[in-house]
Amino acid sequence: MLWPVCDRATDGGEPSRMLWPVCDRATDGGATERKLTVMAYFATLNPIIQALLATLFTWGVTALGAAAVFSTREVKRRLLDGMLGFAAGVMIAASFWSLLAPAIQMAEEQGVTVWMPPAVGFLLGGAFLWGVDKVLPHLHLGLPDESAEGIKTTWQRSILLVTAVTLHNFPEGLAVGVAFGAVAAGLPAATLPAAIALALGIGIQNFPEGMAVAMPLRREGLSALKSFWYGQLSGVVEPIAGVIGAAAVLLMRPILPYALSFAAGAMIFVVVEELIPESQAGKDTDIPTVGAMLGFAVMMILEVALG
Repeated sequence: MLWPVCDRATDGGEPSRMLWPVCDRATDGGATERKLTVMAYFATLNPIIQALLATLFTWGVTALGAAAVFSTREVKRRLLDGMLGFAAGVMIAASFWSLLAPAIQMAEEQGVTVWMPPAVGFLLGGAFLWGVDKVLPHLHLGLPDESAEGIKTTWQRSILLVTAVTLHNFPEGLAVGVAFGAVAAGLPAATLPAAIALALGIGIQNFPEGMAVAMPLRREGLSALKSFWYGQLSGVVEPIAGVIGAAAVLLMRPILPYALSFAAGAMIFVVVEELIPESQAGKDTDIPTVGAMLGFAVMMILEVALG
């Protein structure tokens, strides 16, 4: 089974089954080995700390992708398009399996009109990102400086590229934080394995995002170190958003269906507005399409297998 369950004797001598326990097991020599699983320790942490650690992981994968600049100056456009498509697929799947589906179930449990919290939260999430997109100065990959969006500014091209990917990462961190907060709220629709699966999926798709920032900067003449710095910087917003999401849910439990669907709406906005157009900008559109299908399948498998 995916998550360890051990027998543990109670005071009455009867064994009880525990999830993520401290396990006693016999070795070949007859001695008893005491094993504290990583998941046992993680499950005991405050949900805000869990969200922080999970989003530090996703940020770390962003940095890992950006670190590719130390080994090469350029990645083939077709490969980058495929990875961006993969990221889009992961985000679409995560939006439903990890966010919208639990939001619908929670709305049913609260006795409200089932469709209202998910629909309202989803549209508010998209509207929020639309507003940020109109205000925050940023520049999409492969476009000239004159195509920068948001408020006019004198920021350097490198900063504008970083803010574009930072815009992607905020809803991702928020989604992870809300998922861990939902687990702490004790709702049946939210489980710790599902929250971990979401963090894993977001982390996987962050690799190409870190690369997508760092590689163009390296091609434009920045040093490998500076390119890496800006690439990993695009993910620093995720731990911040994760802590905010977890804390908000813990403080205001009734908003949980809205919060989950808000994060889903924000993620879908990013996919439709940013990732899909960027991945389809090249000549070969089949590669990002296949990447999106694979990304969706991977996230679905993670969610179903672990959640």
